[in-house]
Amino acid sequence: MKQSVRVALVGDYRASAVAHQAIPPAVQLAATSLSLNVTADWIATPEIDLSRLHDYDAVWVVPGSPFLNDAGVFNVIRWARESGKPFLGSCAGFQYAVVEYARNVLGWEDAGHAETDPDARWVIAPLACSLVEQRGEVTFEPGSRIAQAYGALQSNEGYHCNFGVNAEFSEALATRNLRITSWDLEGDVRGVELTDHPFFVATLFQSERAALQNRLSPLVVAWLQAAH
Repeated sequence: MKQSVRVALVGDYRASAVAHQAIPPAVQLAATSLSLNVTADWIATPEIDLSRLHDYDAVWVVPGSPFLNDAGVFNVIRWARESGKPFLGSCAGFQYAVVEYARNVLGWEDAGHAETDPDARWVIAPLACSLVEQRGEVTFEPGSRIAQAYGALQSNEGYHCNFGVNAEFSEALATRNLRITSWDLEGDVRGVELTDHPFFVATLFQSERAALQNRLSPLVVAWLQAAH
């Protein structure tokens, strides 16, 4: 088992974004907890090159939609899903992972995101209540990867988003190898994972924010464990 890993952080960095402030320390805290030497490269979406991603041990599509290169982000997610590369998505990474799955696994070619695809079938739709800089309780399915990572069945997590899974489609989304494994207290989807992938987990909440209080993000730890 190797003790050095290289991971790609895919997204358009903004110093003002709380999640972007949290991601480097979240990776470092997790790396330290695992006694790993981790190199984390931030890849701006206009610079996406799938041939270069083969050099990385894991990929994280980070918050911050719309991306400067949406098509590139969808290609990264599809590649990670199909190749078995350990994948983590948070906030926008979650939203885009759901759209990619709907398009390329379920065959919903018109699936889209309400923020960027006004004429599409909105798999990702506006939230009834904004979650910009909000916190809330989330629950986890027993035995799921998320529950195993947390060692618990619920957590209080932070958000910065106005969009989430359209409840009209949540049942259809979970008909194959995508599993909904996290919900808020109202039953809205907050996390998904693939059942036949080494590690493919995406959450609407931003677990990386724990690092801003010098706490581990269980999902970042689990993602790095899958990478080495």
